[in-house]
Amino acid sequence: MNDSKEYEQGYKKYESKAIEYMEDKEKAEGLLKNAISKANEKKGKLGEAWEKLQLLFEVLRAWIKGEYKEIPKGSIIMIIATIIYFISPVDLVPDFIAGLGLIDDAAVIGFAIKQISNDLEKFKIWKNNHKIEE
Repeated sequence: MNDSKEYEQGYKKYESKAIEYMEDKEKAEGLLKNAISKANEKKGKLGEAWEKLQLLFEVLRAWIKGEYKEIPKGSIIMIIATIIYFISPVDLVPDFIAGLGLIDDAAVIGFAIKQISNDLEKFKIWKNNHKIEE
């Protein structure tokens, strides 16, 4: 696997679908629920990617609810595309292949996190400040 090249291609494949979800928050909420369900089923097998995925879920949830609006459009599209990839039964290595199926999911999640790390850091700061205000 040619790491970032293949992950970028995997992401690109889901980008137009992600834009559809971005334009329909109800549809995005359904996607998020499906992804949370799959993540909970695979929790022990996701390793480090579990925490990263939870962060992507938090950002998307706050964005859907209209609580967090500071995230750039490109970053929210990347988050949605990554989540679509995660729940898709057809990815680089199918999930049913024991021991390998979630490796590419974890790699794509890691790739997305690296690409939007600055925006995720801003979200974490916002989240911490937001909790104090409540």
